[in-house]
Amino acid sequence: MSTAAATLPQRTLYRILFTIAFTHFINDLLQAIIPSVYPLLKTNFHLSFAQIGMITFTFQLMASLLQPFIGIYTDRRPQPYSLAIGMGFTLAGLILLSQSSGYYSILLAVGCVGIGSSVFHPESSRMAFLASGGKRGLAQSIFQLGGNAGSATGPLLVALIVIPFGLGHIIWFTLVAIVGISILLKMAGWYKIQIALRAAGKASHLVEDYNYLPKKKIISSVAVLLLLIFSKYFYLVSITNYFTFYLIERFHVSIQQSQLYLFAFLAAVAAGTLMGGPLGDRFGRKYVIWFSILGAAPFTLLLPHANLLWAGVLSVIIGVIIASAFSAILVYAQELIPGKVGMVSGLFFGFAFGIAGIGSALLGRLADYSGIVYVFHICAFLPLLGIITGLLPNLKKKG
Repeated sequence: MSTAAATLPQRTLYRILFTIAFTHFINDLLQAIIPSVYPLLKTNFHLSFAQIGMITFTFQLMASLLQPFIGIYTDRRPQPYSLAIGMGFTLAGLILLSQSSGYYSILLAVGCVGIGSSVFHPESSRMAFLASGGKRGLAQSIFQLGGNAGSATGPLLVALIVIPFGLGHIIWFTLVAIVGISILLKMAGWYKIQIALRAAGKASHLVEDYNYLPKKKIISSVAVLLLLIFSKYFYLVSITNYFTFYLIERFHVSIQQSQLYLFAFLAAVAAGTLMGGPLGDRFGRKYVIWFSILGAAPFTLLLPHANLLWAGVLSVIIGVIIASAFSAILVYAQELIPGKVGMVSGLFFGFAFGIAGIGSALLGRLADYSGIVYVFHICAFLPLLGIITGLLPNLKKKG
């Protein structure tokens, strides 16, 4: 570390981390409105499961395609105000969704929300990295906790505000987007200062202090990580997008009751996310990744055979276990490819959203042909892919 850097001790900036996490909470809460209103959209516009899948595919496609490119660009040229601009796209999408008149206007609305998400994640992940003080797993978990808490809260608010009163009441969520834009504009000032300090060599350097592996090993390791993301998010999309339909069809619960079960699952995901990063800092990210994906398999295999009570219990257990993976995977990848925080964050967030979109479209079509219960029987086997975690190298710090 340089003398200049040494004058500013490296420390974890919790105020900044929790502020970034709160904006992530807002971003993902607003995104969660989309799958939460699927039962209403399906009824109001007479949509098929395949069309529901295409709505998710459109949203996830827009949320995934741009992220790696935004990450590569902002690694070279950080853009402090891009986060507020991204939230502006989300705001526009919510207004359009509240006034939707048919299938294609819904696709346009969710596409705008997807663009907002695509802009938000790479730069906000870099801000969390800058504020981490070297506790990268903890910082990523706090950041992810905000997003997952938002994803859990969205269905609950939709059940209270939108389901009883109609799609037009989505317009009330624009107030939340405006709050997010205001906070992100203030955060941009802190981000600009950090960029200037790092450029001048006066900020604490979070150096990428991991040994460089051979290029082939890095590529193969990234491929393994992406396969693990595939298994995790393909399974998660079956729950987040179709669990309500599964509960309604199999157990004849109401739409509002099904949303409460979805809320419980997503709250469990938020809790599991907070655990994954610190455990990875302490015990090693590879072990956390292994447990969080393969460890969920016994419970996912039991879920399709459970009654309503145990379906709720098992979904919570699955949520806690499987959610601990993403923070560990993302930080492991950042250490695998040093100096490319934005690119890695964009790649993995983008791939996760892309897989979720493709998965939703495929599962929707499968549900139309074979039934929603069959979908859950098939998806139950996905976490078994976690066994390939053994192919990842153990990363070690220099010296």
